Amino acid sequence: MRTFMPIACIRRRRRTIFLVLAVFIFLLRYVNVLKGTSQIPLKVSNVPKVPHSFCTFQPLSPEEDVEERSLLDSLTWPKTPTLSARHPLKMTINPAHSTFTILPRRGGGQWRVGDQLEVMIKMSDFQDHPRKFGGDFLLARLHNMDLGAGVAGQVVDHLNGRYSAVFSLLWEGDAQVEVTLVHPGEAVTVLKRLNKDNPDRIYFQSVFRSGSIAETTNCNICLRQTQRPICNYTDLRTGEPWFCYKPKTLSCDNRINHFKGKYRFHMRPNDKNLFQSGVNMKVLIPASGPANVTVLPKEEGQPEVKISSVTSGPSGYYYYGMWRALNGTTVQQFNTSLAIRQCLKGKVVHMYGDSTIRQWFEFLNEALPDLKEFELHNLRRIGPFMALDYEKNIMVTFRCHGPPIRFTRVLTSELHYIANELDGVKGGHNTVVVLGIWAHFGTFPMEVYIRRLQNIRKAVVRLLDRAPGTLVVIRTANLQNLTLESAIINNDWYSLERDYVLRAMFKGLSVHLIDAWEMTLAHHLPHSLHPPTPIIKNMIDVLLSYICPPKGG
Repeated sequence: MRTFMPIACIRRRRRTIFLVLAVFIFLLRYVNVLKGTSQIPLKVSNVPKVPHSFCTFQPLSPEEDVEERSLLDSLTWPKTPTLSARHPLKMTINPAHSTFTILPRRGGGQWRVGDQLEVMIKMSDFQDHPRKFGGDFLLARLHNMDLGAGVAGQVVDHLNGRYSAVFSLLWEGDAQVEVTLVHPGEAVTVLKRLNKDNPDRIYFQSVFRSGSIAETTNCNICLRQTQRPICNYTDLRTGEPWFCYKPKTLSCDNRINHFKGKYRFHMRPNDKNLFQSGVNMKVLIPASGPANVTVLPKEEGQPEVKISSVTSGPSGYYYYGMWRALNGTTVQQFNTSLAIRQCLKGKVVHMYGDSTIRQWFEFLNEALPDLKEFELHNLRRIGPFMALDYEKNIMVTFRCHGPPIRFTRVLTSELHYIANELDGVKGGHNTVVVLGIWAHFGTFPMEVYIRRLQNIRKAVVRLLDRAPGTLVVIRTANLQNLTLESAIINNDWYSLERDYVLRAMFKGLSVHLIDAWEMTLAHHLPHSLHPPTPIIKNMIDVLLSYICPPKGG
């Protein structure tokens, strides 16, 4: 016989359960505040079941899932053969045997400012045979060293061994075409395989300590399952996953820091032949005829160059070494500390990201003698950092983003996720938020990066909802020097994909982009993970132009 509990008892029991849950949630939040981070070590657990491979992905809402699938589909890259006995190195692209040709001006006549210049690129292999398929990674730029001018070109893959590069003619005088093979398609195939099969080729570690006992174990988002128990450090607020193998004797609660371990190549013997500097990696392709054109002034009545988006044309160009935006932004020159200081007067500038954002903090710190860095006794290149100008009421801060971060020995108490940091920003007309997050995600599946950006975007939306006057500026990825080592870690192809996702993720939001990709591609200085000072100065000029637009601008 089934018995029934009186209604009053049920209600009292429900109230008791509710109170217990409320107290539990409060205690979790209180512990969060005490620790200064939302990373609370959970109990030892097994890694949750994952969709594929051994990486853990947080669950998505239906809308986010659709967005992720759409982004992944849009990143489809043409398939190319794997380097093998049937497809040896001699059948891959040889830039020395490949050529580009400037096509005649449409409608004939002489080239003028406002025209579109088109270049046809033909790829051939080491046997001088024409390429029959696409998938190669090319870059193109137009430049004039004497004028300090440069602009990025848009490359189109025709999937038959031929490519087009299209340039906007934006200055009078000589314009020199430059086409670069970054990687043959077979190398891209290797890079894709590495991310699929070996996303843990860069591994991280943490030290666990209790008294005189210390143990070090490996950690990662993608942590291979073994017989060892695992410590689950998934962030409670964002759901960002992170795991470490549990120490043999110590508790998961004894973790004190985070640092980059080493990396494993995981490359097959023939693969390395695809990543040879000066042979088939970041090598210029010669012209089959003239490599330059002479550009005359615009004809009377000739329409202006119209750029609707970054994907249909350049976001800007250099002229006399200064960046000129084509998105309607008037880029001013802040050439003195007085000008920078006056612009930042009364401002709070929060910078979050990797070392390419730390460069901006360092630039301002050096450019402003009155901006004094507050000694927080943190590691020099790690942070967090804070600099103050009391007279002008300026504060600039920098904090690195949460793991994966390839820094040396970050305290776990300083491992903060950007989304959580943004939720603590008051915001307002005097607040500037600068974000830059891309370089440390190249070796992971794209799903990891998409989820990180979705979390950050939600936090940006919350910030702009509660403080609409807040200025949010996002730095894109940039090109870099490539060696065999950097090719498998900080690769331009990985950056290209993440750059695309970053732009798509924040499109339509009230945020500003600083196009580091084009600013490094269009400049004559060599590519570097940390761009040289002249490029950083131009980036800062764009940032300050967003903060202090000209009157009427």
